[in-house]
Amino acid sequence: MDALKGDQRDSCLKSLCAKGWTLVEGRDAIYKEIKFADFNEAFSFMQSVALLAEKMDHHPEWFNVYNKVQITLSSHDVQGLSKRDLRMANFIDELLKKINLLSP
Repeated sequence: MDALKGDQRDSCLKSLCAKGWTLVEGRDAIYKEIKFADFNEAFSFMQSVALLAEKMDHHPEWFNVYNKVQITLSSHDVQGLSKRDLRMANFIDELLKKINLLSP
């Protein structure tokens, strides 16, 4: 898998930034923080993401305290963003739409 470059990268990042993802300063990665109603909702979300991560063998960097989940996506093997990160970010956004935490 190659790192995202050029127009494809710009287009994909523009779309993700419109959905609340931000670029991580000092590295080629994207970040999102999500607040849920409570710990159970946050943990349920993390379990759903973890199932895809295992299937993809592509695991997010994340941190959870009570109802907050912070996620950083980057592909270590290409030292930057790849199509795997886009797939994971889009899956996360679709999941958030289903639970009404992201506008369509």
